[in-house]
Amino acid sequence: MLKELLLLCLMSLHFSIYSQPKEVKIISWNIRDFGKTKNSEELDKIADIVRDTDILAIQEVVAGYGGAQAVAKLSDALNRKGSKWDYVISNPTKSSKYVTERYAFIWKTKQIKIKNRGLLVKELDQQVEREPFLLNFYIEGEKFTVLNFHSRPYNKDPESEIKAISKYILKSFTSPILFVGDFNLNDKNNAFTNLKGKGYKAAVVNKKTTLKKKCYKGQYTNHVIDNIFYSKQIKKVDAKVVDFIKTCNNLETGRYLSDHLPVYMKFTLNE
Repeated sequence: MLKELLLLCLMSLHFSIYSQPKEVKIISWNIRDFGKTKNSEELDKIADIVRDTDILAIQEVVAGYGGAQAVAKLSDALNRKGSKWDYVISNPTKSSKYVTERYAFIWKTKQIKIKNRGLLVKELDQQVEREPFLLNFYIEGEKFTVLNFHSRPYNKDPESEIKAISKYILKSFTSPILFVGDFNLNDKNNAFTNLKGKGYKAAVVNKKTTLKKKCYKGQYTNHVIDNIFYSKQIKKVDAKVVDFIKTCNNLETGRYLSDHLPVYMKFTLNE
């Protein structure tokens, strides 16, 4: 009888462990002029900041060869830190000369898989300055989509871009999706109303993500503009702004990496 009870407990533990949904960690980061200004030491520092995530979504990759080269070098730096990573880089956005950029994704290949190399959403290229980059990921066969976006500056009507992308998302997807990036808008802005009305939520709420040029009264963060919006098929486990500055003494050197802080989210897919 005791052996039977022990066996039953072990079987129950086995199934409870393997029935747990897998957690996924994602970081979204506008890395300023990525491919134009980063040396090997700075790339290694960036790798240390993001090494514990599963997926890294990057905005502001420069459109020229240097951008693609920097993404490859960052992936290589991450590979040297104990896990195997892969990456994709978008084509340049269909934008005016001084606005066009690329996007990138870098991810750990152990549990995260892809089936294609992603695409820029051409359907939106007349409605936004830099059309978003879409990539489907798979974990244990379950698909989720990440839409990576860098909007116009705050004084050039990013609201209309967010509304256009929201309409596209709500029309095109019923599966789990994360809308990530630098929106140049506070998560409370009315431009996100349509998404929120359909159950989308912001990973972080009213958290400053940009860095000032100088500290003022001990404060070095500025605007609430970077975020991760997620659909109702996704369950947030944890989220935060990754503060790699920590003290005013680090602000000057930290800004060599970027003038934005990364946004992090841990999640599972709802069954």
